[in-house]
Amino acid sequence: MELNAAGIKLIQDFEGLMLEAYRCSAGVLTIGYGHTSTAGEPFVTADMKITQAEADAIFRRDIEIYCQGVREALQVKVNDNQFSAMVSLCYNIGVVGFANSSVLRFTNEWRLAEAAASFALWNKAGGQVLRGLVRRRAAEAELFNKVQA
Repeated sequence: MELNAAGIKLIQDFEGLMLEAYRCSAGVLTIGYGHTSTAGEPFVTADMKITQAEADAIFRRDIEIYCQGVREALQVKVNDNQFSAMVSLCYNIGVVGFANSSVLRFTNEWRLAEAAASFALWNKAGGQVLRGLVRRRAAEAELFNKVQA
């Protein structure tokens, strides 16, 4: 189970790249490709600026955290598309959120149609449904359901 190019593209496309710190829709200080202090160093400060090379390095470190979180939570073997979709979700909602998600529960029960449908439940930030999250969850579910050659 590996994060594939489609998963990396999905994450980077939806996170976007910001080289100056900003507050995301949930009010959390964020930089790079959606990096927050929750993922570890560097800890984001309001006046922080980074380079493209730093953003790429932070992204690679963050990806390893979320890939490991998904691997540790899975009790079944999934294909790379399914794994990549779950890593994208985990990257966005955190390891704890993912570990408690119905996406994970249904996948571990091998109820894959229900797992795919459950991505859509994670569409809120600050209690509000966000169109960007609706689109991201649809893209994750589509990747999860995509048959590999």
